[in-house]
Amino acid sequence: MFTGIVEGLCPVVAAEFGGQGLRLTVDLACAAEGVQVGDSIAVDGCCLTVTELEGTFASFHAARETLGLTTLATMESGRRVNIERALAFGDRLGGHLVSGHVDGLGEVVEVRAESSQTWMTFRLPDRLFAQTLLKGSIALDGVSLTITEKCDGHISVALIPHTLEVTTLGSKRKGDRVNVETDMMGKWIMERLGPVLEELETRMEGRGES
Repeated sequence: MFTGIVEGLCPVVAAEFGGQGLRLTVDLACAAEGVQVGDSIAVDGCCLTVTELEGTFASFHAARETLGLTTLATMESGRRVNIERALAFGDRLGGHLVSGHVDGLGEVVEVRAESSQTWMTFRLPDRLFAQTLLKGSIALDGVSLTITEKCDGHISVALIPHTLEVTTLGSKRKGDRVNVETDMMGKWIMERLGPVLEELETRMEGRGES
């Protein structure tokens, strides 16, 4: 489990693609403290397992299925990624509960800078948009954020200068894609109540009600 509070903006040392997927090596720098082989780390919001560790250099393996769902498919050496170590019992929960299991990709459609903050708007797939809630939480590239606007398949968030400086969101431009993980509560509600609500709607339509 993670919180969506990024600990480091770390450089990719190597990104090697092969038949089995991606072997990714990242210099964790100050976020390497206490890390061991087998630990889970969120890389741009994707929960990956440390398979090798040499100094502050940690290597991960991402399967082809993961590449098909995330921005890891476009990873390259020199790129910087958001890093967060797994939550330990007793830690402060500064963001919201994040699993690191990416639900899909969103696309940046607008970046609007103001004096004290920057507004970013993202287009989400219908399935993910249905799981969002105004003023609810969402993880974008592993960053815990609050949805400030929601309309017609688009959600917006407000970013303070600090967030832009210490995460990958500061380099995002129109057309870029981000890893999206919707709030766990929204997913559970849709999973459990979705069929019930659909049946209720069908019955009301049959009675000519709205």
